[in-house]
Amino acid sequence: MHQNSISSGPRTRLSFAENFGFALGDTASNFFFQTFNIFLLYYYTDVFGIDAAVAGTMFLVTRLWDAVNDPIMGLIADRTETRWGKYRPYLLWMAIPYGICGYLLFANPGLEGAGKVVYAYVTYSMMMMAYTAINVPYSSLMGVLSPSSHARTIASNFRFIGAYGGGLLISMYVRGLVEKLGGGNELLGFQYTMGLFAVASVILFWITFLTTMERVRPPSGQKQNVREELGELVANRPWIILFFAAVFSTTFIVMRDSVTIHFFKYVVKSGDETVFWGMDRTSLFLSSGKLMMMLGIFCVGFLVRRIDKKGLATALTLITAACLFSFYFIPREMYALMLAVNCIGSFMMGPTSAITWSMYGDVADYGQLKFGRRSTGLIHSASLFSLKTGSMLAGFLGGQMLAWFGFAANQEQSERSVAGIMLMFSIVPACFAVCKGIALWIYPLNRSRVLEIEKELAKESSRP
Repeated sequence: MHQNSISSGPRTRLSFAENFGFALGDTASNFFFQTFNIFLLYYYTDVFGIDAAVAGTMFLVTRLWDAVNDPIMGLIADRTETRWGKYRPYLLWMAIPYGICGYLLFANPGLEGAGKVVYAYVTYSMMMMAYTAINVPYSSLMGVLSPSSHARTIASNFRFIGAYGGGLLISMYVRGLVEKLGGGNELLGFQYTMGLFAVASVILFWITFLTTMERVRPPSGQKQNVREELGELVANRPWIILFFAAVFSTTFIVMRDSVTIHFFKYVVKSGDETVFWGMDRTSLFLSSGKLMMMLGIFCVGFLVRRIDKKGLATALTLITAACLFSFYFIPREMYALMLAVNCIGSFMMGPTSAITWSMYGDVADYGQLKFGRRSTGLIHSASLFSLKTGSMLAGFLGGQMLAWFGFAANQEQSERSVAGIMLMFSIVPACFAVCKGIALWIYPLNRSRVLEIEKELAKESSRP
């Protein structure tokens, strides 16, 4: 076994400032990622004017290519050596390209016909490549902030508060900003709104760069070998299980988010009605869900000290699945009941995401103990590969299912189309959530095993 290397005198607990600064990186990520989840399918079909099936195919093609990029970026980041570390520098270098590509996605140069499709393919591919180049190192950073699994779990909690905070801002204000800044022109509204979010994202990534530090190093004398590292990844059973859990998780979240506007616009038919604090029903539904996710995160520290996070994540996921399933049976006029059930499901889902992502640091420790090589960037990039795979499936299935059920943008929908939107909003995502729960249940690294791994690595680091 190779010698483990942790920077001398590692600080296992992180300061509030560092945890908070780290969280802002996911706020920056979600200014665009949550916009894509919630609005992009709607934007392409109802605003930009692309056929739903064409949009679905585009999501499949571009995200498939993008998913392949993630492990490549992980390997590059693992081999990066700078005075700032391996992963932090990319937050500095890639922030501006990330912001520019995100803005171009909604810039709309006034093209028609096939030109729109080409522009969508090119700009979406560029954006997701920029997202990979900055988000793989950002996600990997969590694995080297501290050698302590508990400290990484706390950092993950902060991260998802930042992520859900970004999602909350998106769900609360995007529709209003699009209307106000565009003066009723949704194309202009999206362009100006996303320009603002682009600038904010650049600033937040730079703050994350300035406030964080890398403390965990690879084993001294570790040799790099792409074939061996990829082989070790495939042989890492905990990672394989988390891969499928993340695919199922992202699929049900993205599919449901992407048809939420369609659900309220074409099924409930009162999504534009202002109900609270200037927000319409759609925005209130989305923002209250994101707020409940954030509140759920605050319970993680209390819960994981008392309950093994593997069993906890499994139980919370299955409760979320039950809430999703119930939407198929809630009468369309019972908006208050929809809000209540969505808040319960979202409250349960918030801690699950934070707990699951914190497990990747444990998987990196497991891989280092088993194979004598630490590939933090590859493991976290592979986690993003699973996220992109789920997003790809959700985007493809969403567009194709809308087309298959006969969806027609900005028109009265047929009974078949309404039924399809209902299934995509409830039953289908619930099934994927159940699959995630099953994957988490068979995940092998419980609390006692993680503590054993930490002790073994600490022993290795103390050997001369």
